[in-house]
Amino acid sequence: MSIKSSIVDIHTHVYPPSYINLLKARKSIPYIISVPDSESLRLVILPAEDTESTSRGRPVGAEYYDTNEKIKFMDLHSIDISVISLANPWLDWATPEEAGQAAKDINDEVDAECGKFPGRLFAFATLPLSGGKEVVVKEIQRLKELKYMRGIVLGTTGLGKGLDDPELLPIFETLQEAKLPIFLHPHYGLPSSVWGERSNDYGHVLPLALGFPMETTIAVTRMILASVFEKVPDLEMILAHSGGTLPFLAGRIESCIEHDGHLKAEGKLGNGRKTVRDILKKNIFLDAVIYGDVGLKAAIQASGEDRVLFGTDHPFFPPLVEDGGKWASVETNYEGIKGALGSHTDGAEAALGGNAVRILNLNV
Repeated sequence: MSIKSSIVDIHTHVYPPSYINLLKARKSIPYIISVPDSESLRLVILPAEDTESTSRGRPVGAEYYDTNEKIKFMDLHSIDISVISLANPWLDWATPEEAGQAAKDINDEVDAECGKFPGRLFAFATLPLSGGKEVVVKEIQRLKELKYMRGIVLGTTGLGKGLDDPELLPIFETLQEAKLPIFLHPHYGLPSSVWGERSNDYGHVLPLALGFPMETTIAVTRMILASVFEKVPDLEMILAHSGGTLPFLAGRIESCIEHDGHLKAEGKLGNGRKTVRDILKKNIFLDAVIYGDVGLKAAIQASGEDRVLFGTDHPFFPPLVEDGGKWASVETNYEGIKGALGSHTDGAEAALGGNAVRILNLNV
């Protein structure tokens, strides 16, 4: 298989069996419930899913935990390599006592699954964030023992206080030293009150379509305001869903920073400060899970053709009617790249796989 022509999916999830078992044992969100009089399971990971309008969560089939199903999906959609990650809510909910061992077990299990399909599967590791910074740093350092780990997946709350928390700096520094990028993925959205009294009539749409992108935008903007990228200058982040609204709002965020009297009084302007544009082009990569060329063009203009990466978000957003054919959600992302970068161009080929191979060192 030619590395140059490889198609790489960097945004694709798996809930390994050990994680499934952890969620089955829980009685509060996140949890997995069994459907009465059926062998089916349903996953509830968001408060908005614990309602009648969503039938309490989403069905969980083998595509969520069986890597053989992942390979079938890849073959169906002409994907050569996938970089799998545990999907939200990761281990944010774990007790401090259980987080470290749970992360170790999950990372070892996922690495072993990748080893069953050498050259086709790599992974982003899960961190034991609720265990505290020392436990997290120890697990990051251990990842060099695992063959297929190419970064870590991270939610927007970090250790519980957001990504501008100074306690996260040793973790970011350890990731920088290990040359492990962060795949930043939302989970918590916005407060349910913002969706209005009728939000339960609209299924998942408002929290997923609007809440997730804004969550990412806010989290990274807080990092920028806290000067994280000056303190950890070579930290690399891949932002899910094309960075939310960050590419579109980058100019407005920068203008508000430069015109803020409080920041000026605090001495946070000038003095070598990285602009939002600087950070987008130096520290940040954007996936192409934006479902259209308009949004993807904004991502490309913000970060560059060499910093956008194809993704599918599998196994989420499957067809509502199962016919065994290709998923519309995946094909829409292919069409977005084609519309933004053309067909069979160097830019399209890079976005589809070349960038990921280079950035994540996907050579075996």
